[in-house]
Amino acid sequence: MLLIISLPTLGLWAGGQLPSNFFMKKLPNGLEILVIEDASVPLATCEISVHNGSYCEDSAYNGLSHMYEHMFFKANKDYPSQEQFLDRVNELGISFNGTTSNERVNYFITLSNSKVKEGLEFMNSAIRYPKFDTAEMRRENPVVDGEFQRAESNPVYWLGKDFDHAMWGDAYTRKNPIGIHEVIQTCTPYKMNVIKEKYYYPNNAIMSVAGDVNHEEIFKLVESIYGSWESSKFDIFQKYPIPEFEPLKENKTFITVNQNAQIPIMEIGWHGPDTRNDIKATYAADVFSFILGLQTSSFYQNLVESGLALQVGVGYQTCKHTGPITAFLVPNPASLTEAYAAFWEEVAKWDSDDYFTDEQLETAKTQLAISDAFDKEKTSEYLHTVSYWWASADIPYYTSYVENLKKVTRKDIQDYIQKYIKGKNYVAGVLLNPMVKEQMGVNTFEELFK
Repeated sequence: MLLIISLPTLGLWAGGQLPSNFFMKKLPNGLEILVIEDASVPLATCEISVHNGSYCEDSAYNGLSHMYEHMFFKANKDYPSQEQFLDRVNELGISFNGTTSNERVNYFITLSNSKVKEGLEFMNSAIRYPKFDTAEMRRENPVVDGEFQRAESNPVYWLGKDFDHAMWGDAYTRKNPIGIHEVIQTCTPYKMNVIKEKYYYPNNAIMSVAGDVNHEEIFKLVESIYGSWESSKFDIFQKYPIPEFEPLKENKTFITVNQNAQIPIMEIGWHGPDTRNDIKATYAADVFSFILGLQTSSFYQNLVESGLALQVGVGYQTCKHTGPITAFLVPNPASLTEAYAAFWEEVAKWDSDDYFTDEQLETAKTQLAISDAFDKEKTSEYLHTVSYWWASADIPYYTSYVENLKKVTRKDIQDYIQKYIKGKNYVAGVLLNPMVKEQMGVNTFEELFK
């Protein structure tokens, strides 16, 4: 467990210094509390985040963390009907929402800072005493349907789905936050309660409050409202361990055919580092991805400026459990095979001493720091970023992010490339319109790029 000490003007957590407006405390039941003071507007955002999401789900439950998120904003013990729930929302002037990702589910409300106590009580009812009414589940399915339909209307969704199946194999569901539609459609109160009994405990959650508030007052309020919430009495992820993602044993390729595809799009990826085993490489991954995106980079020049591709980019998703490294390539349709070959020619040079300049390295660090500063301008949204890092690393990882970016060297980037990319097994797929595929006369990826 992490030791938290609160001082009048400075928060110290796990031996690391937090920003001067961050304050943390942990209750005896294990609930972590984070307060971010920002007096710029008379509002407060209250967010409760849980270590849950698709990484907890097998095929029988894939999408039910997502469904649970929807059911959070429904009837509970204190507001036994949806009408009463919404009446209270209107009384308090609440704006509310939630999100489900691989490694976190979060729920948040924004309201006047004069009503924080009522807002915390409102969330307490939802997190501890959900009703899981079957009729309300059925009424919520059209909302979930809409999310699926919006995703499925984009042909890139189908490319990504095939890509993830190839990347994660039998563990695909653990990287699929939206879930399996049929699983959500057949959800039952019993399954909702299974999730609650596994993961919804104070020692698996953080309550965050940001805005024009006083941290000492918030600590007292949260303890008075949530202090009686009983902890799990067991180590949740020891009892319900997350399986490790097996490394790619071979290169995997595929063609995704979709009638809405207008031009070919390619996705190529590798298994990358995670925050449990190789934190240093996660920083190098972010810096190098930014370098590749610079219009002055060799990567951009040799693929886009050359006319071989319309667009290209590489990204890395920081995760506690195997973060994916993903490249998107939109080749010039007239130069499909040439663009793919040129992509791999660039990858072969990524770890060379002169692949990027010192100026490009420093530009990447500076721009990432500016982006981080910009993200902090709206506290109600910044809070979601902080809780993401709480779930997928820890809060000190994020609050020291810029400092650690500045330490990234050329050698760090080369080590990252050699450990996770160069010469390593990969997944590569291409999205094609069926008519284009037929005109090309190919059935497999290898035939297309022989």
